[in-house]
Amino acid sequence: MTYAFPLPIPTLTTDRLILRPPHEADFTAMLAFNDSPRAGFVGGGGPRQQVWRGLLANIGHWALRGYGFFSVDSRDGDFIGRVGVIYHDGWDEPELAWHLYDGFEGRGFAHEAALAARADYHARISAQAPISYIDVTNARSEALVQQLGASREQTLTDDRGTYHIYRHPAPEAAA
Repeated sequence: MTYAFPLPIPTLTTDRLILRPPHEADFTAMLAFNDSPRAGFVGGGGPRQQVWRGLLANIGHWALRGYGFFSVDSRDGDFIGRVGVIYHDGWDEPELAWHLYDGFEGRGFAHEAALAARADYHARISAQAPISYIDVTNARSEALVQQLGASREQTLTDDRGTYHIYRHPAPEAAA
């Protein structure tokens, strides 16, 4: 049974995707992603409870800020990943972030979903151009952020690792 979500989280549709509120049923795919090597780029690889808390934290992010990670489904009904704008405590500013699950990368899904999430953020929340933190070893995300029109501002090393910070274009430039 799918719970009727009480928060006003929009559902966005693109040609091939549905960006929707998170569901408890997403947890299984989130666990599988967490156990994959690709999760290392987003702080994954932790215990099951950490993944559960991440799902709940995303719901809380939507409740507190009015935006967060969308769960992304293909039009065929596959849960393929999460994309959205997040702004965690201690971060400098909002970040447009994404992660696709195994078997769904390389098809342009992340690009399509990121464009939709960024446009929604600009339309409903802020004209501020978000940033993206990209691990310096994550060539696929670096290529994607450049396709999204973002420009590298700096490279930093801190307790999260070494990463590039990219600035996305302002709404009028992104159109």
